[in-house]
Amino acid sequence: MRYSKEFIGETLGTFILVLFGCGSVAVSVLFGAYQGIIQIGLAWGIGVTLAIYLTRHLSCAHLNPAVSIAMVIGKRMSARKLPVYLIGQFVGAILAGLIIYLLFNPSIQAYESNHSIIRGTVESIQTAKMFGEFYSVPGSSAVVSLPLAIGAEAFGTFLLLLMIFALTEGCNIGRPHDALAPMFIGLTVTSIICLIAPLTQAGLNPARDFGPRLVAWATGWGNAAFPDQSGGFFFVYILAPVIGGILASVFFVYILEPAMKRSSVSCNCSNEISNKK
Repeated sequence: MRYSKEFIGETLGTFILVLFGCGSVAVSVLFGAYQGIIQIGLAWGIGVTLAIYLTRHLSCAHLNPAVSIAMVIGKRMSARKLPVYLIGQFVGAILAGLIIYLLFNPSIQAYESNHSIIRGTVESIQTAKMFGEFYSVPGSSAVVSLPLAIGAEAFGTFLLLLMIFALTEGCNIGRPHDALAPMFIGLTVTSIICLIAPLTQAGLNPARDFGPRLVAWATGWGNAAFPDQSGGFFFVYILAPVIGGILASVFFVYILEPAMKRSSVSCNCSNEISNKK
């Protein structure tokens, strides 16, 4: 199979990312194991870091359709590879969702019984949010409209892609060593979650959202697995991250990267003058 290593890398990496990330949400909901958003954010960040270290030699570890599309827009990857990357990412996310369901379903059933929740009703969003994200959760103090949720997800993904470009492109002479880049990308995810998650749960990744959400839909949550009946699922968690990633790619390639290159030339000239003195 052509691009088989890329497919393996994206499938395995996305599986690890979603398994640890959604797993931390499940543990928090079911067992109250985490007391604050920073703890869940760190779990997601660690999952991202480990997934990148595991698979970046196979596929550059995009692990996110928004990242892959942004890389194509920024001419960092051939468009021919995009279908393989996207399929691998969605397959990995679905597999992770299935594993989480198999691991925790007895505990989910006990939680639903103790809290008089009938799976598939609006109240079951309290357990469905372990799989897919929701920008409007019953009982939440956050007031989030559909346009605000779209903007939050697009902005969060914009920040993520901007940092990915900045941490991996050679024109940024101030970036850390390549061996440390996955750690800083993971910390970026943690920071964005701390900012955006109270509003939308911080999806930032169409595969991470759709894969586990599909599992929830197929295992009893039905329509309750989707945030509303007005297209919010698609616009907030699929389209908005893609738009945010594209905007970040355009901003970096056409504005920030040229500025960095000019800065690099200026630094080199200054060093040459200093050396001559």
